[in-house]
Amino acid sequence: MGSATTICSDKTGTLTMNRMTVMATWLAGEARGAAGVGADRPLPTAPELPAAVLDALDAGIALNSSARLEAPASAGGLVQHIGSKTECALLGFLDDQLGRSYQRSREEGATRIARVYTFSSARKRMSTLERRRAGGGGFRLHCKGASEIVIGLCTHALGAGGGAALPLDDELRASLLATVEAFATQGLRTLCLAFRDLDAEQAWEQAEAEAVECGLTLLGIFGIEDPVRPEVPRAIEKCRRAGITVRMVTGDNIATARSIARKCGILGRGGDDEVAMEGTEFRSRVLQADGVTLDQARFDELWPTLRVLARSSPTDKHTLVSGLIESQLHPAHPEVVAVTGDGTNDAPALKRADVGFAMGLAGTAVAKDASDIILMDDNFNSIVKAVMWGRNVYDSIAKFVQFQLTVNVVAIVVAFVGAVTTGESPLKTVQMLYINLIMDSLGALALTTDSPTDSLLDRKPYSRNQPLLSRMMLRNISLQSAYQLVVIFLILYKPTLFGVTDNGNHAEGKEVITQHYTFLYNTFVFLQVFNEINARKIHNEFNVFSGLHRNVVFIAIWVGTVGVQAILVNFGGQALTCTPIPWNLWLWSIGLGALSLLVQVFIHFVPANLIPVGPADEGGTGEYTGLVSEPLKGPEAIAARERWLRGTRRVALEQRTIRAFRDSRKEGLKRLARRVAFHRAKTTVEPRASAAHPAALHSVKSI
Repeated sequence: MGSATTICSDKTGTLTMNRMTVMATWLAGEARGAAGVGADRPLPTAPELPAAVLDALDAGIALNSSARLEAPASAGGLVQHIGSKTECALLGFLDDQLGRSYQRSREEGATRIARVYTFSSARKRMSTLERRRAGGGGFRLHCKGASEIVIGLCTHALGAGGGAALPLDDELRASLLATVEAFATQGLRTLCLAFRDLDAEQAWEQAEAEAVECGLTLLGIFGIEDPVRPEVPRAIEKCRRAGITVRMVTGDNIATARSIARKCGILGRGGDDEVAMEGTEFRSRVLQADGVTLDQARFDELWPTLRVLARSSPTDKHTLVSGLIESQLHPAHPEVVAVTGDGTNDAPALKRADVGFAMGLAGTAVAKDASDIILMDDNFNSIVKAVMWGRNVYDSIAKFVQFQLTVNVVAIVVAFVGAVTTGESPLKTVQMLYINLIMDSLGALALTTDSPTDSLLDRKPYSRNQPLLSRMMLRNISLQSAYQLVVIFLILYKPTLFGVTDNGNHAEGKEVITQHYTFLYNTFVFLQVFNEINARKIHNEFNVFSGLHRNVVFIAIWVGTVGVQAILVNFGGQALTCTPIPWNLWLWSIGLGALSLLVQVFIHFVPANLIPVGPADEGGTGEYTGLVSEPLKGPEAIAARERWLRGTRRVALEQRTIRAFRDSRKEGLKRLARRVAFHRAKTTVEPRASAAHPAALHSVKSI
């Protein structure tokens, strides 16, 4: 994820809350809400609606639905929506906005339901026939469904005041359709509620739907939307700042997809660099004549501007992911693709992507098995956190490599040059072991415990082909190593400059422990201790102390290393080849080590491009891509994989053979040892029994 350049995200549940909510209404002759015509007024409350409209809404929503709302699964959680999300939105509007209890209304009216005309994709509506309360007689038909269908079945509409229904003439019908269009252009899913009062003279419960679903009175129009998660726009802006393109892949219609994309921030900057299209157009533009094979050249012309893919199928998602990964439009910086999915049909795309995210709440078992990461909260913001952690892990490895290479370069050069020029290594074996402990194990622990921050999103993604060592890291390693070598060699060859009187670790042919080599070793350790602070930054940051106070582990290890060093120098003695040194040499060691912080300030102003390693990247950030061979494709790639698998299997077989031979050899040696022991036991008895026969005794001893 630290290298991700594209995130292909689902809409429902990832960018949105997966909780359909009423956002706009047309009730009692007035359009109100958060979108469209009624954007200037909030949704109506119970006191603002006529009693007749409230009663009709209560029965029309509570009885003409099968969904239900349940208590949150955990304390502080959201109400659970069970059943149709659209029906749950209406139930939530009735309970929360109008203050009515759908559950009570449903329980009271359960015995009055005469017949239910279920929803179907062909009818695009659902109706429930209710017997009127005692004294009223007759029936009332409650109908809800697609706006254009239900309005077409209406002959009247409840106007202002909720009194007598108004005839649905052409002017009023055009006004209602304009309201529906206004809601739809805002990306809202529109739904109409209507009713019809029937007398008791006929057995209406025996009638077919077409006989009763006519001559309806329009009760209201609802604009329903799955709201965008509040944190998503900011998260997508972070992705844009981090050089990551977010593409939305959804099965919704193009108008809804555009609306959600604008609210999320995926669309909105305008221009030709943002394209939204439907799956049918996408397939016609990127697939070859057979309708299956991807035309990579045509795909490369399309994908840089594609932001929204609506009315898409799982196959379209797989095609999009495959095309992005295979694209050679930017050979130095190939696309690294992350994709989200929750359905079984999303499994091929999840498997094909560089990083597949499955939904932990709404995802199927197949999708989870095909993914690399499971989002436990189905939230896009968690994907951004994964990007931060991916970059943080990469940076942590790079920090440790930068620090470790500096230590190793200096230690190897000092040991080699010192041995050649003085006849012995200035750094002793036990000292090197201790240095290896504090600079490897503890150094790795200290430099890899920084928590991710938003600053990680202020730079472009790492290239898929980018080597771990960047120009800046090589510059830091080279110049810090040069400074440390100068200091160490000055101490080695000119100890009197620092007030050291004894020289070397030999006196009159005998090895002794001197302050000279102890001072050299102590200074070497402090050079690494302070350079450990410099190694925390690998992107030419000026302030190496930034965020240090938040890393308690680093501070504890750093302070502990200094404390242990003081103890070892003063009390290490013969075991560590150290002797106590005076306070002025301690000041020199600490001062020369701390001076590396100032050296790093000057290194900051040295251009990284002076390091003659390879061409800088297109962005001019000082990173380099190195020389990378073209990846194998098609049959060559398959053959290479087969050869690699055969090789690994052969190596594994040879290892098992050697292991078996070794085990059998050990077993054979054990059996031979048992036989020898048995013969030895016999030789201790037979000579005593055959003492009168010297020849036999000689033979037994020979055996």
